[in-house]
Amino acid sequence: MIARTSTALDTNSSSPSPLLAELLKLRRSQPLLVVIGLPLVVTGTGIINTLFSRRGLEDGWNTLWLRTVGFHGLFPLVLGVAILASLVWRLEHRDSNWNTLMTSPIGATRIALVKTLAIAGLAAAMQATMLIVVVATGKVLFALPGLPPAHLLASGTLVAVACVPLAAFQSSISMLIRSFAGAVALAAALAGVSVSLLTAKIGSISYTLPHALATRTALLGSGMFSDPSHPDMTTFGGIATTAVILTLLIVASTGRILKCRDLYT
Repeated sequence: MIARTSTALDTNSSSPSPLLAELLKLRRSQPLLVVIGLPLVVTGTGIINTLFSRRGLEDGWNTLWLRTVGFHGLFPLVLGVAILASLVWRLEHRDSNWNTLMTSPIGATRIALVKTLAIAGLAAAMQATMLIVVVATGKVLFALPGLPPAHLLASGTLVAVACVPLAAFQSSISMLIRSFAGAVALAAALAGVSVSLLTAKIGSISYTLPHALATRTALLGSGMFSDPSHPDMTTFGGIATTAVILTLLIVASTGRILKCRDLYT
């Protein structure tokens, strides 16, 4: 068993920051295919659904939002974050990279935090792409007036915050499971459980399961689940606070687990 110490990373100015180094390692993994491609596919599905629907956009921006951002929050969002997490950890599971990681001077908790921030940053970029594409679609393709209601834009932005604990959780899973497909499959299963429990009006699940928190946040203002159609600052604040607490707990737990991991032989 290799003992890990939480020593500080060398702050030599010639070396990139741990977060920047993490993002640079992803260049060959092409995470932009997920960050940009997934929102385009989801929005395209919503467009096709609308064009072939006899009812069109009955409620303007609200209908378009539900068919794109709302649908994205049910499963694609969680799967996208899971794929990004697997990409971030995939290099560490190759060759002797794991052994290098385990013997590096960076503390285990700091490694867990940096991995989480890298995944969360990519997830935030994916959500930003989703919002931009949806607004552009509404204005250019469907000529909808104005912009989406403020509460929808607020909830759509808050999704980036709600994805941080999801990023931390999936980072931990991808650390433990070397199989890319296995980690994503587990995320899909948990997404299904989350949707089922939220549909059953068990809103408290979002305070314990990161997948449910992300899904609930993506559908705020849609009238689904147990949330009001026009959420207030109390709802937004509760989600943000939950996201912070869950993230801290998961990152700390991941750090402790990582300290006890063996070298690969």
